[in-house]
Amino acid sequence: MSYFQNTAAQPVDTLKSEGQQGGSDWILHHVQDANYVDFEPFGTIHLPHLELFGLDISITKHVFFMWIISLLLIIFLTLVAGKYKKSLVPKGISNFFEMIILFIRDDIVRPTIGKGYERFLPYLLTIFFFILFSNIFGLIPYAATVTSNIAVTAALAGMTFFATQLGGIKEYGFFGYLKGLIPHGMPVGILPLIIVVEVLGLFTKPFALCIRLFANMIAGHVVILSLIGLIFIMGSIFVAPVSIAFSLFIYLLEILVAVIQAYIFTMLSSLFIGMAVHIEH
Repeated sequence: MSYFQNTAAQPVDTLKSEGQQGGSDWILHHVQDANYVDFEPFGTIHLPHLELFGLDISITKHVFFMWIISLLLIIFLTLVAGKYKKSLVPKGISNFFEMIILFIRDDIVRPTIGKGYERFLPYLLTIFFFILFSNIFGLIPYAATVTSNIAVTAALAGMTFFATQLGGIKEYGFFGYLKGLIPHGMPVGILPLIIVVEVLGLFTKPFALCIRLFANMIAGHVVILSLIGLIFIMGSIFVAPVSIAFSLFIYLLEILVAVIQAYIFTMLSSLFIGMAVHIEH
């Protein structure tokens, strides 16, 4: 994991002094975005600083790893698609990916969206694999978990928001979709309040998606760094076995969390889309 490597690369005295004087600053240093990629003790790659019309569009560490993850997705899924063209009976990695795709289609997307689910299946598959690859890639030494960046999770939740609204509008029309958001039989006196609540509800759903993924992915990193930091903060070698044992346990738990969070984000996205395209009038 990147934080194991980066922490091990720093002198003990530095970590100890940072833990005693800087509080949690050294932990934030490892989980926050940066304009460089740290490969200590082998070196550091400084990423270019770019501006467009006065806006900072610099390539950051998380952007750098998003590019790598996207490239890996393109390579893997292209290979899988190519093998299907050669043989209708999947083998090896193709069989593994087919199992995941069928699970998402038959156990997530089809039950939650129902009729017309095929339109949204490519988007939901893309979201699932991107989050899964991002979460697992963050467990590799020197890598970064891009889904621990709230800007990334906000962008993913924003895409689900637009897919949800566009799906509902395409199904019922703009005014028909808005009309469907208001429950039947509402007294006229409380309609203004209900309208406000329903509009806020449209935004709270993607907000919950954003915060859930961000919080779960960053929490594991912070816990592991905190456990490792106890060794240097307390200045005792006797703390090391307990800290390392708990850190390894959390690390293994993070593998499970990486898969679960990709599943939850995809399932909730599919559920929100299904609620929008099948409003009870």
